[in-house]
Amino acid sequence: MAISKLAHYSIRASDLEASRKFYTEIMGFRVGYRPDFPFPGLWLYQTEDEREFGVVHIIGTDQANADGCEPTSTGDLDHIAFLATDWPAMRARLMSMQTRYEERIVPTLGLHQVFVQDPAGVMIELNYPAGEGERT
Repeated sequence: MAISKLAHYSIRASDLEASRKFYTEIMGFRVGYRPDFPFPGLWLYQTEDEREFGVVHIIGTDQANADGCEPTSTGDLDHIAFLATDWPAMRARLMSMQTRYEERIVPTLGLHQVFVQDPAGVMIELNYPAGEGERT
């Protein structure tokens, strides 16, 4: 596995509009493209270039249904994401260490996502090209 860089970070917010206002009006990000996930949220970008899927992802929470977002949340800092390559090698390491992981394909982005928690409980998202997931 070769980690190439931090892709984005996600936070959970009960007030999407307040978060949008803070990140756009104070921090200077802009709201951009976000796939039609089954939960509310915003993707925020630094520039007009949307090829790297945003810098900050805000996931909307409903206090009556705080567990409605998959995969399981890790608190206000929802997860840390990395772009990565060589999913078969990572999968072999996860299996050899008996580490649970979850996978999700995002066809509109061409991504094979893998979610794994670190020992402190922080969710790590690894984003592989979709084709790497098809070979497993």
